[in-house]
Amino acid sequence: MTNTDSQVTIHMAASLDGFIARKDGSVDWMETSDEFAGGDTMDPEFVEAFLKTIDCYVMGSRTYETALSFEAKGLGWSYGDKPTFVLTRRELPRTRDTVEFYSGDLAQLVNGRLRPTFRSIWFVGGGVVSGECLRLGLADEVRYSILPILIGDGIPFFDKLDRDIALHLAEVKAYKSGTVGLRYEVR
Repeated sequence: MTNTDSQVTIHMAASLDGFIARKDGSVDWMETSDEFAGGDTMDPEFVEAFLKTIDCYVMGSRTYETALSFEAKGLGWSYGDKPTFVLTRRELPRTRDTVEFYSGDLAQLVNGRLRPTFRSIWFVGGGVVSGECLRLGLADEVRYSILPILIGDGIPFFDKLDRDIALHLAEVKAYKSGTVGLRYEVR
């Protein structure tokens, strides 16, 4: 059965200057110590309820490797038991049954397999994958979590877009951590 109300979301956490990782792929800067007294709190119950609304994840191979490194450090697997599609042409370790590797046409994956099956599809990295998703017109919204830090150089949120992409600001939230969450609808 085709799911006609599916939504593709691109989500990324990035520095204020627009980088999702350092040039070497490290994300050590994501642990910031800022505090904004007027911000919302992300309590565990809210986060857990929100994550239940996501049906599947799509990511690039470097994001997958970063997630595996977090898991190896004892920080857990961030994507729960949700289906996770990793875009890669490389041989990578498959550590759980919910992970599937894909190397074909991105539009075919999204429109032919994911949209008919899942309501909430989240692209969670990286910059090349996010840029391609936008170039192909697959994204319905962009969620940008801006962390209170400037790192000066690194891997950009979006890799070389070939045109302007008009957005509509739908939501802004400030959190006690100093992070600002922006939600844009793709026009």
